[in-house]
Amino acid sequence: MKFVIDERGKKYILSDEIDFQSDLGIIKKEDIEKSDIGDNLITHLNKEFKVIKPNINDFIELMNRQCSILIQKDIGVVLAHTGIGSGDKVVDAGTGAGAILLHFGNVVGDSGMVYSYEIREDFAKIAKENIDSFGLTNIQIKNKDIKKGIDEENIDLVFLDLIKPYEIIEDAYESLKLGGWIAIYGVYLDGIQISHRILKKVGFKNISIVETLNREYEVRTHGIRPKTRMVGHSGYLLFARKL
Repeated sequence: MKFVIDERGKKYILSDEIDFQSDLGIIKKEDIEKSDIGDNLITHLNKEFKVIKPNINDFIELMNRQCSILIQKDIGVVLAHTGIGSGDKVVDAGTGAGAILLHFGNVVGDSGMVYSYEIREDFAKIAKENIDSFGLTNIQIKNKDIKKGIDEENIDLVFLDLIKPYEIIEDAYESLKLGGWIAIYGVYLDGIQISHRILKKVGFKNISIVETLNREYEVRTHGIRPKTRMVGHSGYLLFARKL
């Protein structure tokens, strides 16, 4: 399997076992198999594809998913706000296709561990396939309802992407180590508001609600200006720390 990018910037995952076909032409499977990172693959229409080593964002862009995923602006805030790093232990609930899960595994490294609870068997299967394809071995998918209890202890971060995250807050508090964080993602403020109240009641500190908006700029010959479209509301992030 090879990761390539065409002259337009479009990305593809190519199999070594079959010829690759696109509107830019055909690449023979023999050429794909013997190619290395940095090589150029040329189609029968003389179009060029560059073989590159994919980073985690490249992989997430093309991985299999049958549900919505967290996007970079929200994932980045979770990683930066909670400060997780090498060797940390993370519990994740609401795995989905595994986008933020892959980032957790990438950040905590081989000395860390990520445990993810997903009640839907089909989503758990997709997430595991994505994790295996990317090559991470420090992530464990559990096809289990987290409301039945968190098995792990001394956790550095509990991340909840659930419809009713407030049902898990007390269990999350017990599983966290002193100084550990809980992060909750919610599309609607109702659940965030309820969670905020329960976080205070349980004893969490440093509670904050964040919404991140992402606006790109375009450069033209006569000046620079904001793009007319932007990534606005995707969801709210609620953070709190066990102190």
